[in-house]
Amino acid sequence: MSLSYLVTHSGGFHADELLSSVVLTRLNPKAAIVRSREESWITPAADRVIYDVGRAYDPQAGIFDHHQKDAPLRPDGQPYSSFGLIWKHFGLEYLRALSVPEDDLEDIHASFDRSFVLPIDLMDNGAVDPSVAGPLADLTLPSLLETLKPSFDDDAPEADDRAFDAALSVARVFVEASLRRKTAKRRAETMVQASIVQAGAAQVLELERGMPFRSAVEKAGADHLLFVVHPRGSDWTLTTIRVGDDTFDNRADLPAAWAGLTDAALEEVSGVAGAKFCHNGRFIAVADSREAILKLADLAVAEALRQG
Repeated sequence: MSLSYLVTHSGGFHADELLSSVVLTRLNPKAAIVRSREESWITPAADRVIYDVGRAYDPQAGIFDHHQKDAPLRPDGQPYSSFGLIWKHFGLEYLRALSVPEDDLEDIHASFDRSFVLPIDLMDNGAVDPSVAGPLADLTLPSLLETLKPSFDDDAPEADDRAFDAALSVARVFVEASLRRKTAKRRAETMVQASIVQAGAAQVLELERGMPFRSAVEKAGADHLLFVVHPRGSDWTLTTIRVGDDTFDNRADLPAAWAGLTDAALEEVSGVAGAKFCHNGRFIAVADSREAILKLADLAVAEALRQG
């Protein structure tokens, strides 16, 4: 892409055109954002891409709106917002611009679409009620971005554009952080899978450092694994393995007798010299050496097996 103008609507803004702008400005760093509803600007031309305005969806002409009567739908019938349309057509190019490895492009593109883009699409179209987030409804990304709008009595002619620019910087941070996390998770999966092979039938997985591990454990079908150990600075940690993304339930909890104990108290109860801490929630324990953490891990496995 080599465009001179990125055209979206003027006035108040929403998450979908902000997030679309994150993608398009990365691909066209020299292009100017034009926020306008004037016919001369929202008419397709070779020097521009138009999004969230114009009441047409024509990728060949470079216009990506979703407000028209025959608005585009996903294959499953769910609606697109401008962000979904921009991600569909420019997401892969954007990921390449972020140096995502070529082998990971398709998977990360699809994963980000499901977990990040689709919720924005649904909320923008009123297809999901913000109240589904319960007490966190005001802390969803679309809600937080809209708090950056100017106040109702800010009558400065440039107020909306100034607020849009500020919100764009914030939106960029969230998009790129999410994608860095997904890319890192893919790197971690490769490392974890190698460690699973090395662990064999052991019920404790040892990793060379802290990293996301649950998805790799599930993909490997390593149902026998109960706990994970890895170094953390000068200490070592023992952690549980959650049974899903949307729960705090674990395959096995750390022993109830350890809960909330530290230092000498934990050493006494566990019988392990160097034991330093066990969270009251029984999902992480810390020791001062690899030897000590492996002893704690063996005790945790034995207790979990006794509990059935």
